[in-house]
Amino acid sequence: MEKRYFTIGMAGHIDHGKTSLTKALTNVDTDRLKEEKERQISIELGFAPLYEDKELQISVIDVPGHERFIRQMIAGVAGIDLVVLVVAGDEGVMPQTREHLDILGFLGIKNGIIAITKIDRVDEEFTDLVKDDILGELEGTVFEKSPFILVDSISGKGIEDLKHLIITSLKEQATRNSKGAFRLPIDQVFTVKGQGTVVRGTVYEGMVEEGQILKIMPKGTEVRARQIQVHHQSSTKAYAGQRAAINISGVSKEDLERGDVLVSSEHFIVTNMIDVAIQVVEDLDHMVKQRMPIKLHIGTTEVMGRIVFFDRNELKEDNQEILCQLRLEEEIVTKRGDRFIIRRPSPQETIGGGWVIDPSGNKYRYGGKTIEELEKKKVGSPTERITAALYEAKSVSLNELIKRTSLDEETVSENLKQEGFIFYNGKEYTLQLLIDGIEEEMIGRLEIYHDDYPMKQGLNKAELFQVMTNRYPKDLLDFTVEKSIENGKLTRKGQFVSLAEFQPHVSKSWQKRVDNLLVELNKDGLKTQYFIDYIKKAGIPDLLVPDLKRFLEEQEFIVPLDDQYYYHGEVFKKAVDLLRNGTDSEFEVGEAKEILELSRKYMIPFLERLDSKGLTKRMENKRVWT
Repeated sequence: MEKRYFTIGMAGHIDHGKTSLTKALTNVDTDRLKEEKERQISIELGFAPLYEDKELQISVIDVPGHERFIRQMIAGVAGIDLVVLVVAGDEGVMPQTREHLDILGFLGIKNGIIAITKIDRVDEEFTDLVKDDILGELEGTVFEKSPFILVDSISGKGIEDLKHLIITSLKEQATRNSKGAFRLPIDQVFTVKGQGTVVRGTVYEGMVEEGQILKIMPKGTEVRARQIQVHHQSSTKAYAGQRAAINISGVSKEDLERGDVLVSSEHFIVTNMIDVAIQVVEDLDHMVKQRMPIKLHIGTTEVMGRIVFFDRNELKEDNQEILCQLRLEEEIVTKRGDRFIIRRPSPQETIGGGWVIDPSGNKYRYGGKTIEELEKKKVGSPTERITAALYEAKSVSLNELIKRTSLDEETVSENLKQEGFIFYNGKEYTLQLLIDGIEEEMIGRLEIYHDDYPMKQGLNKAELFQVMTNRYPKDLLDFTVEKSIENGKLTRKGQFVSLAEFQPHVSKSWQKRVDNLLVELNKDGLKTQYFIDYIKKAGIPDLLVPDLKRFLEEQEFIVPLDDQYYYHGEVFKKAVDLLRNGTDSEFEVGEAKEILELSRKYMIPFLERLDSKGLTKRMENKRVWT
């Protein structure tokens, strides 16, 4: 069974015991900042490992409860799989309890547990009143049937029961998609001495591996995942649902901020105009007017924009889903289906939330016709549904595609004739944009490999595929390599793949020393010395020797007699010509010794090299030219 990864969140009003409850569950104090200790409130997101076995790994995010830190709260819960809604037993439901409840609902979080804390401070009768109060608030929400649990973080009452409830609830829950393109909305950026820039966040989807080439969006900056940590432990990979810290090269801390997104593909859309479906809170205090300023929270991003309606000019209360558009002041990274929150910047209040229908919105006319078009988009056209299914699965058969899209065979087959859909290996379909993304990743990996190992022919195909096989079927990777060879971007020699324009070479920093080595080797002719002596004399470090030997042999600059003696390539060629011209179709060792004036020490390895190269064939005591 594949291991499953989840992140849960602690939400609720300030001072209702979220941080204490997190510490009681995990033995980790998530208030790290000096200001948090002094003021005894959470300001930034706190993280802790909760549980791990062979099947599950669970992390906790403790989000700030104060209304001033609502952005941090949204950034934290946007990536969670289950919420523990914390309500203090001595206070009951408070304003931030209600707002957090609204936010959780709009973000599509359906799995919840209600934890009534500080129960040692109140009697059973008062606890029942608090429970009734909460039930009233939950009525009509996705959490109305959520289980209740009574806990006290100081005495430890109910803590193990809560932990058990969290684990059993998650065992029944589906995990996030680890097969898709990797995406991590960044919620923290910092530096580690001697390591450089580190970003942290919850992996929304896909997986990442050490050494992988990634991009910081929306800026488009290319970076490399140097190291990965999960719960302060080094890991070669991080999967959807995990909290991860990634040490990246190619960018400084000052160039990054919370809200940037780390992705493995350029095909996530960068946009500042999104078509959306929204719902508003029930107790909206102020009218929402056409084109009024709003603050959008999506993933860990917070950006200003305006709301544009096409069927009204103002909105106060409406229980229905409203189709509209958000026009933003800055670009964001998003895709269809992403959930978000919108808030009024002043006076501050949560207006509502919803999901992205189309991340590539355009300007439309006001009126019913636009609403009709948005309704069609909301359902999704057959092409969009097929594209989404292929993007998630990477490669599927026609029958599987029919199942995944719930479309009939004729509709699917007709849509697959469009540009951008690729039929390959005689049985499966994929997307051109996926092939383009794979090719781009391969080229990026090869560029780095050629820089690191300029003397090698290229990267072994199995190694090239290694960090991609968890994300793409091997058949699709093979197909992409063949297409890239056809279009002149890659080349292959045996099992080695390289960029088409690449030629193995000695780096400039060592070229002069290698030239000196070859000059000395050539000067000694057939009376060559130990090859290691030439290496030392040229001042070439031991670390470089294996790659250098392989390169010089492949390029035929040197020819090995055995593992100690080598001839210069030209010297060997001239010796072969001299021997061939001085003998008949067959010859004996003695004849060869006279012609080349070599002792047995060199003669026997030389003749064996002729045999191994297929220039001669040994027949008893003679050699026959082939």
